[in-house]
Amino acid sequence: MIPFRIFVLLILAIGLACGPAHADRRVALVIGNSAYKSAPKLGNPVNDATLVGGMFKKAGFDSVDVRLDLSASEMRRMLREFAGRTRDADMAVIYYAGHGIELEGTNYLIPIDATLETDGDVLDETIPVERALFAVEPAKQLRLIILDACRDNPFSKTMKRTLASRAIGRGLAKVEPTSPNTMIAFAAKAGSTASDGDSRNSPFATALVEHLPKPGLDLRKAFGFVRDDVLRSTGNKQEPFVYGSLGGDDVPLVSAKPAATGPQANPQDSIRRDYELALQLATRDGWEAFLAQYPEGFYANLAKGQMNKIAAEETRASAEQKANAAEQQKARLIAERAQKAEQDKAAAAAKAAEEARVAAEKQKQIEQARADAAEHQRKLAEAAAAKAQAEKQAAEKARAELAAKQAAEKAEQAVKPAADRQMPEVEQKVAALAPAPASTLSVADLTKSLQSELRRVGCLSVTADGDWNSASQRSLALFNKYAGTQFDAKLASADALDALKAKPGRVCPLICSFGSKADGDQCVKITCRAGYRVGDDNECEKIQEKKPVATREDSRRRDTDRKASESSPSRPEASGQIICSSTGCRPVQKGCRLVSGTIPGRVSSNTATGGNFEVCN
Repeated sequence: MIPFRIFVLLILAIGLACGPAHADRRVALVIGNSAYKSAPKLGNPVNDATLVGGMFKKAGFDSVDVRLDLSASEMRRMLREFAGRTRDADMAVIYYAGHGIELEGTNYLIPIDATLETDGDVLDETIPVERALFAVEPAKQLRLIILDACRDNPFSKTMKRTLASRAIGRGLAKVEPTSPNTMIAFAAKAGSTASDGDSRNSPFATALVEHLPKPGLDLRKAFGFVRDDVLRSTGNKQEPFVYGSLGGDDVPLVSAKPAATGPQANPQDSIRRDYELALQLATRDGWEAFLAQYPEGFYANLAKGQMNKIAAEETRASAEQKANAAEQQKARLIAERAQKAEQDKAAAAAKAAEEARVAAEKQKQIEQARADAAEHQRKLAEAAAAKAQAEKQAAEKARAELAAKQAAEKAEQAVKPAADRQMPEVEQKVAALAPAPASTLSVADLTKSLQSELRRVGCLSVTADGDWNSASQRSLALFNKYAGTQFDAKLASADALDALKAKPGRVCPLICSFGSKADGDQCVKITCRAGYRVGDDNECEKIQEKKPVATREDSRRRDTDRKASESSPSRPEASGQIICSSTGCRPVQKGCRLVSGTIPGRVSSNTATGGNFEVCN
């Protein structure tokens, strides 16, 4: 007869087998090109493709095709075959690692047999990215292309140009998919190159494998984590970028495990029930059956203690029986008046049996005490485990309620008119790619992440220490001012962190000290040419020559010199006049002058001049 438990399991299995299948079909194509015939061999693409392919397989994809070092014809054939598999798929993913090239705004994937001697060979020897988009287009829910092809292209350096005006870009060009629910992830932003790193795998591939297969994690959030990891590992030199958009629902690469809706059964409950059943039986056979089923663990140790208790009881009962038999033998011999030797022997046997009985009784009491203590410890342990389980379920319920509340708040913000948000069109596009699920970071991790993002956008100058102090609050208020947001600066919130991550570059302006000016994300010293200096407006201005300015001390000295000169007697000086007489002409003496006319009592010595006289002071 089939046991009841097995019968129930069979009924459930039959019901599940007959029900409809709701699992989404997911397919992936992984290509890694390293062994180029006309260019140096790349070290990481084959390793990266193998790593990412293994990630898709572990994630439970229905079909994962990993191909390495493909020629142009092989790549076209693989894309054609993959397009056939995507017709009945819900999710289709293509990962390519190798060389790529951009020609006049169009991106191409380079097979290993390409030579690319001229720019015209690009059209014949490479595979356009649009061909990969065409291959994933039949998928119903998600179309994803991951291009780890932004490396420095050696072909562009030797390629001959048929037209001098034809542009060959650095890295890959920006792509805007036209099909809905389509995303294209670049290892580096359009127009920049990616690094292979110093290890076996590139930083981009390592981050993909770390975050994409997390159950229930939305792809937009996953690629945001990939971006953070790559920026951190490359010293902010390489920034992955995602083009395209998805709808409002979460789109994880791996579905989340169904959350438990009720109290979770403790795996020890079945063992505990069997232990209590054996405890009620309290027989050697019951405990031996329990130990055969559960030979190790907490309850097994308790069962062994119960076995020792039963053994002590059996020993005590046997000793008691022997003591009673010896006592009866002694009484019989006395009654029959047996010889004294036989009576002494019977008395000694009775005494030994009584001593054995007493020892067995003591051992039984010891084992009983041990068993009682073990039972007490068991009840305490079960109570502690039940309390811990209840606290865990309460914490999970609180987290679920908080996540639901935050999701409701985000949904309420999403329905507000675009005019109220006052966001530019570029920011709205970035917001469409922002992750929707609520943050599960701790308060310290959330604060530290928020400070790091504030430093990245130029609003915070101190280090990220996880302490939401006044400097952090001022920096968030500054971000609100320049980003047009209205977050509460006193709190470190997950919404503010999401808004910061959506900003691709600096938000707060760079403020430099006097004598310096902003140059990108750095302050450089202002250098003026000869004859110029830094003025009050922090600009170079011509140096003006200083005019002498009289001071109070100079005027006092001048007045003193004038008074001294006026008070001193004048020195006699030559007048420059000539006087002539009968003896000749001579200069008028110093301090003297010529006077014409007649002076009483004096006779002119110069009759020729009409009587001029020399008069001295």
